[in-house]
Amino acid sequence: MTAELVFDCLGGEPERYAASPTLLFRLRIAEATGLRLQSITLRCQIRILPEQRTYSDAEAVQLADLFGARSRWADTMQPVQLATVTSHVPGFTGSTETDLHVPVSYDLDVAAGRYFDALADGVIPLMLLFSGTVLYRDEVTGALAATQIPWHKDASYRMPVSVWRSMIDLYFPDSGWIRLNRATIAALSRVKSKHTVSGWDEIVGLLLKQAGEDEA
Repeated sequence: MTAELVFDCLGGEPERYAASPTLLFRLRIAEATGLRLQSITLRCQIRILPEQRTYSDAEAVQLADLFGARSRWADTMQPVQLATVTSHVPGFTGSTETDLHVPVSYDLDVAAGRYFDALADGVIPLMLLFSGTVLYRDEVTGALAATQIPWHKDASYRMPVSVWRSMIDLYFPDSGWIRLNRATIAALSRVKSKHTVSGWDEIVGLLLKQAGEDEA
C-alpha cells in the first residue's frame, strides 16, 4: 500500500512578516488510505492560467505587451509561471493543513508582475502542480518507505486580485519598481546631483516636467 494524496487550496493572503513580497497559500492535504505519514517533502509549481477569466478593455490594453491584441489571444494567451517552491510537511494521519510561502516579484519586467499589475479587479486563476517525496512506515515490515507524489496531483485556486494588491501595498505602499540599466542610473544620478534633488522620485518628476508631461 502506498499513500494516496488529495490536495486543496483553501485560500491565500499576504505574508505580513517576510523580508520580501510573499503570498501565503493555505493547503489541505488528505491521505485516502489511512497510512500514517512521517513527512512530506513537497514541491509546488504555481502557474497563472490567464485564459480562464475575462478582461475589460482597459485591462486588455495593459496586457497587450504580454499577449498582443485581443484578437490574437486564442493563440498567444498561454500559462504564465509564477513560482516553484519547496515545503516540509510534518507527519499526519488522515488530513492536515499547512502554509505554502510563495515569494513573488513586483518587477514589471517579469511576466507575472506585469500580468498582476494589469488587473483592476476580479480573480487570478492559479494552478498548483505538486510533486515531491512522501515518507511513511510500511504496515507489514514496519520499515520506513518512500514514494513519489505523482505528477498529475494538482489544485486550483482563484485568488482575488485584491489579495495581490494588498500584499504590494503592504511591502511597497504607493510605490512601484522599474528596472533600469546601469548607464541610465548613472545618468540620473548626475542629473540628481546637478539639481541638488534628494530623491529619485523628485528627479524623475523634474524630467517629466521638463518634457511637458504630467507627473501624475
